[in-house]
Formats: sequence, C-alpha cells, structure tokens
Amino acid sequence: MAEPHTDPAPAALSAAVDAVLPGARTDLEALVRIPSIWADPAHSEDTRRSADAVATLARDAGAASVEIMSADGGAPAVVAHWPAPAGTPTVMLYAHHDVQPTGGDDEWTSPPFEPTERDGRLYGRGAADDKAGVMTHLAVLRAYDGRPPVGVVLFIEGEEESGSPTLTALLAEHREKLSADVIVIADAANPAVDVPALTTSLRGLVDVVVEVSMLERPVHSGVYGGPIGDALTALCRTLATLHDDKGEVAVPGLVRGSSDAPDPDEATYRSDAGLLDGVELLGTGSIPDRTNHAPAVAVLGIDAPKVAEASNVLLPRARAMVSMRLAPGQDAREAQRALAEHLEGNVPWGAHLSVTPGHGVAEPFSLSSAGAVYDHARAAFSAAYGNDAVETGIGGSIPFIAEFARTFPGAAVLVTGVGDPASRWHGIDESLHLGMFGRGVLAEALLLDRLAGRA
Repeated sequence: MAEPHTDPAPAALSAAVDAVLPGARTDLEALVRIPSIWADPAHSEDTRRSADAVATLARDAGAASVEIMSADGGAPAVVAHWPAPAGTPTVMLYAHHDVQPTGGDDEWTSPPFEPTERDGRLYGRGAADDKAGVMTHLAVLRAYDGRPPVGVVLFIEGEEESGSPTLTALLAEHREKLSADVIVIADAANPAVDVPALTTSLRGLVDVVVEVSMLERPVHSGVYGGPIGDALTALCRTLATLHDDKGEVAVPGLVRGSSDAPDPDEATYRSDAGLLDGVELLGTGSIPDRTNHAPAVAVLGIDAPKVAEASNVLLPRARAMVSMRLAPGQDAREAQRALAEHLEGNVPWGAHLSVTPGHGVAEPFSLSSAGAVYDHARAAFSAAYGNDAVETGIGGSIPFIAEFARTFPGAAVLVTGVGDPASRWHGIDESLHLGMFGRGVLAEALLLDRLAGRA
C-alpha cells in the first residue's frame, strides 16, 4: 500500500461522490420507511423486507454476487462481493439494517418511519443508526461505478440491535465468504459534524434481571402494612445501593480507566443529552473518562403495577432489569457476577432475591491504531472532513467487534460512522446530519483509493 498523505481530496473522486449523493439519500429514506425492528417479533417480516431491499441495492451497485443468509434462528444478513483487482487487498464494509424500537411513536416530532428533513438533518428511526452506514458503503461503491479499486465484501447484519446473538455461528459457517484484510465498521459517531473520529475503544455490556419476593400473595396494606413490607420498596432499596452519593458505581472490583481526550463544553453536553436544569452529572473525573472508560449502571425497566391500576395491597414480588456498561480491560462475565453478588448482598429485611443473568454479553474492546491502514484512514478522513481525524472511545457497545477480531486475527479493524452528538441514537427524534453524511462517503471512498495504492 502507498504511503499516506494529507493532500486535499482528489477532484474527480469528490465529484463522483457528489453525483451519487442524491440517489443515496433517496434510497436511505426508502430504507428508513421499513420498520426493521428485529427485536420485536411483530417486525420479523419487515426485517426480511429490509434485507431484500439492501440486497437489491447491492446488485444495482455492481456486486458480482449477493446472498441473504442467516444462522439458525437469526436475522437475515446480506453478503455481497466485488472481486479484488490483482495485487489489492479485500476490505469488508460492515453496517446493520435492523433498528431500535421507537420508544413511543407519539413522542417523535415527526413519524419515526417517515423520513423528514429539518434544518439540514434527516429525522427517522435508523436514519443514523445504522441505515446511514449501509448507504455510506453503497454510495462509495456507486461512486466507483461498481468497480472499486480494492476487493469488497459488503456485510450488512440484521440483528446488531439485539446483541448479534447468532453472529458467532454465522461467522463460523461463512468464514471464507467474509474473509478480509481490512474491516471497516460504519456504526460509530464523530465528536462534531466536521470532525471525523476513528473509534479505538468501546465499553462492554451485561445485564441481569433481579427479582425480590416477600410474600406468598398480595395482602391488604392497611391490615398488614407496618410490620409487613412490600417487595417493590425492598427492590428500590436494593437498586439504590448500586451508586454512591456522588453517583459513582458502587459495585466493587470493576475496572476503571482514563482518557487523554479533552472535556466537551458541559453546557453543550447537557443540551445534547436533554438533561433538565439543575440535574447534576453523576460521578467524578472528566466526561470522556466517565462515558468511555468507567462502568455505568442503569435500571432499564421495572415490572410493577401502573399507577392508574394500583390498589391498596402490599406487592408480594417485584423485578427489574439492570444494565451495566463496562470499561475496556474488564471481563464481562466477571463483571456480571460482581453485579449479581452486589445485589444479593444488599437486599434488605431478609427478602428473598434471585438474579438471572441476561443473554446479551458484550466484551469491552480496544483497538491498536498503529500501522499503515490507520495511517491511510487518518489521511483519508482528514482530507474529506477538512479537519484532522481524532481517535476516541465511545461509551456504547458493539458486541461483534471482538468476534471479528477473533475470527480474522490478521485484519485491521477500523470503526467509523456518520453519527454526531445530536443524532440521538436509540432515542426520540434520531437524525442524520446530511452534510456529514456526504463527508463520510467521501472519506471512505478516499480510504479505498489509498488502500489500493492509488493515492
């Protein structure tokens, strides 16, 4: 591969990218209209329809072969190939076509599956995470008129938002079809719309379901209340021990790291998160330390009567789902055990407690940014965005990266994306900055040029 440089983007390639962007946006909007929520069985057919649409787009982009495949019980994934010209590497371009649930359609400013532009942003579920990643790859292939300068394996997964539960089996079964020298994962975010990032660390993720039991059956709160407690209060007291008074995670034995990344402007950070006036930030240390290199615990749901349906009885049992993000360097299973032991050791009043480990376990991961591939990536992304690429960690989890690294140990892995702090991934009013989308397409096209030794 040629030595990297930081010259401006070649004019011809930049023009080719500009020419394909309108069609890429149209096709992105069509994908967003498909509610491919694989985690919801009611949308399993929609997810298959989404895979069919991606497969058609891959064929139209000149793929030599296109397959829709799945492991037993898994979601449909699309795998397409563009053969490598002699002497060039093969690059896997990864994204996923499944999306998160909406969180309540009525909460959105515009319908979540009707893409809508406002102030230069395209709103809709999946507009950023991660159908923008899908269309980034396809737009690059179109810019090369279906003849990229390197070999390409396009791998579009269908169950990432469910934790990629069958990815291990899929990789084992189709390893040769997915083999690549470089893996580009378009499923991350940038610190700003004009500042590209190469993500080099990700937190892991585990969860548990904790259930507290105190009674054989509901009993009258007036007749028995006082000497007899209720399970929901006991559960709340147990969950309250997960943090100390500063908001630090109180589960002992967890790994915590640090970062050299500068603190963002706190007012902007609070605004991007939608934090209410006067609500404090939790924990200590810099914001990058807390979001990327420290554990975080959240209660994601509680099974209890709705307020409108509550009656004057003491609840015999209550349960909650507890999620924990893990710093790089932490073993996920050990952390899950530590969380369970903490809950078991802090239930009050002799209440009975059971902890059931969740099925989704994502190991934290860190990537080395040394070597020619990263040098080429830094040069390509800096040229496309007009600002130097930065290396960053993210607080989210991408469960399959460790699996890719194990399956293809010789491949360089790049984690990129076209999200930004205002994209609201997984949240209400998810959106994509359209200008950043264009820069992301150009950056990836330049990267393929450099990997082919043409730059």
